[in-house]
Amino acid sequence: MTFHPVVMDGETREGRWLVLCDHASNFVPDFANGGCLGVAPEDMARHIAYDPGAEGVSRALAAMLNGPAVLSRFSRLVIDPNRGEDDPTLIMQLYDGTIIPGNRGISEIDAGERLRRCHRPYHEAISRAADARPAPVLVSVHSFTPQLRGRPPRPWQIGVLYSTDTRLAHPLLRRLRAEPDLSVGDNQPYTGHLPGDTIARHGIGKGRPNVLIELRNDLIATEAQQKAWAARLAPILAETLAEAEL
Repeated sequence: MTFHPVVMDGETREGRWLVLCDHASNFVPDFANGGCLGVAPEDMARHIAYDPGAEGVSRALAAMLNGPAVLSRFSRLVIDPNRGEDDPTLIMQLYDGTIIPGNRGISEIDAGERLRRCHRPYHEAISRAADARPAPVLVSVHSFTPQLRGRPPRPWQIGVLYSTDTRLAHPLLRRLRAEPDLSVGDNQPYTGHLPGDTIARHGIGKGRPNVLIELRNDLIATEAQQKAWAARLAPILAETLAEAEL
């Protein structure tokens, strides 16, 4: 069976929006430690291996915004596409208290193969999709766990992440905070400043408007929830972009 590291959903759509999903899948291809990283199935189903619910939100959101979605087809534990190639966390050996045996002592050859067959094709697909449309706008969709092991519960339903380019993120943050039923994180539960990550590479580095949205994964566990969040976010994103005059 041929492994495809990336899928493009709605490539022929002509809108400005490009929806990115770095951590859509928990699949481990056979060239990565024989297709098994030594992680228990219940852990491979957790956020340490991918972003639960993010794929469904991304596909639905892209359709509503009339743009393509670019989705990875490999686990972040194989190699993290939301990291620069020289990032020390590119191939994780420990994640939220779980050891990743298949990544311990990985050779340069094996790491290079994961780069060549997973990481680089994903970013090449994003570049092609962005270059194919005039004035693209990037929105990256992620999900976060309600609580890390040994940490307090996270109060936010949604987070808006950004780095040095706040043209879209700050207006979106204000707009979401006007929603009476939402607790919105400002660069929470993570910071959006990660040199070499997907947004830095394809958004900030190219001068393209961009934002990263984090959704709490217990709120997007079902297809119905994923479509509901996409339906809620699509008009908000479109209105925010128009008001920002980007």
